[in-house]
Amino acid sequence: MRAYDIIQKKRDGGVVDEDQLRFLIDGLLSGLVSDYQLTAFLMAVYFRGMNEGEVTALTRVMLHSGIVVDLAGVRGIKVDKHSTGGVGDKISLPLAPAVAACGVPVPMISGRGLGHTGGTLDKLESIPGFRVDLPLPDYQRLVREVGCCLIGQTKEVAPADKRLYALRDVTATVDCIPLIASSIMSKKLAEGIDALVLDVKVGSGAFMKTTTSARQLAQTMVAIGAGMGKRMVARLTAMDEPIGRFVGNALEVKESLDVLEGKGPKDTVALTVELGAEMLVLGGVAKDIDDGRVRIARCLQDGSARERFGRIIEAQHGDRRVLDDRSLLPAAPGRLDVKAARKGRVVAVDSEGVGIASMVLGGGRARAEDRVDHRVGLEIHVRLGDVVEAGQPLVTLHHADVGVDDAVARIQRAYVVDDRGLSVTPAALFGERIAS
Repeated sequence: MRAYDIIQKKRDGGVVDEDQLRFLIDGLLSGLVSDYQLTAFLMAVYFRGMNEGEVTALTRVMLHSGIVVDLAGVRGIKVDKHSTGGVGDKISLPLAPAVAACGVPVPMISGRGLGHTGGTLDKLESIPGFRVDLPLPDYQRLVREVGCCLIGQTKEVAPADKRLYALRDVTATVDCIPLIASSIMSKKLAEGIDALVLDVKVGSGAFMKTTTSARQLAQTMVAIGAGMGKRMVARLTAMDEPIGRFVGNALEVKESLDVLEGKGPKDTVALTVELGAEMLVLGGVAKDIDDGRVRIARCLQDGSARERFGRIIEAQHGDRRVLDDRSLLPAAPGRLDVKAARKGRVVAVDSEGVGIASMVLGGGRARAEDRVDHRVGLEIHVRLGDVVEAGQPLVTLHHADVGVDDAVARIQRAYVVDDRGLSVTPAALFGERIAS
């Protein structure tokens, strides 16, 4: 078997089998297949695509390039949630403890922010002392004892994915549905889960800008999971404006704490309740979605989700006093309002531009090796459809004197205020539901 022949086969539109994919991936990890050969293969996939069998085979090969965590010692059906990434998407923070408090174990291996989207790990590390680099035995123990653990990908979990993503990142092959789906699912299936809820974002702040592409990604991932014996649900959710009121790591932790205290913005709460309800149904705790919504909402109101988050923080070496004292979270030294230039209605928001504005302040990464300033970010004052006065603040920058002018310009371009009397109807927060 030669890498050359496999590359040529895919280049010409052929179907590659699991043995051929394993040869490429094992060869990449061992050094027998070069980076430039894998890059050629990835580009062939980008243009020629993969069928369902190929994507499932690639996922399986990547999954078994490392260990698959054994959570057989944890009672109950283990369920996780994965978001394809958005702006202000802090939902995992209130969701995981709420679901765990309702009796469903939540093993969650999350990622860091890159580009305009934030990362769960960066948000959690805003909490003083919080460790996301726990070894897998600790991860297994905390899922068993606390009902939830939130860590980053370890070197033992799907190591092929890290190598492939590094190549995709520098060769313009990131936005390829077969490669996205196999990357996400290889990591998620390695967690030891029994079921998975996918939050597939669609809109200006998502990687999938259209419903058609979001649906295709959701269907692909659901098919992969189902083919490997996992119960799967995907929800398409709107990402045409930032979620909630804050974008930025420590700021999003504060908003998450609001949700865990029975407060918080409507959309942040709605996403937590709806996705949590789906997880409870898959976990066998709720009889249907309505029952799941009631249970999640009750956990947020009665303090049990908040208490569970405190236990998670403490178990992962963080300072649980942040639950009662938000001043322990890092805060940016500067504030600057970006104001509306005219009276009118907010008729469009470039959410990706908003996310990049937070990134240039230091709240995100342009490159994987960039450091993040957990203090900085954005406070959002207006929503799509709102009528604003000239000089009214649209967004407040929480900054540390880095990238301020660039961020201001991006916010001014991102928020379109029309003074001609146009109306706008924001997209429904929840779109299609795709289940295995």
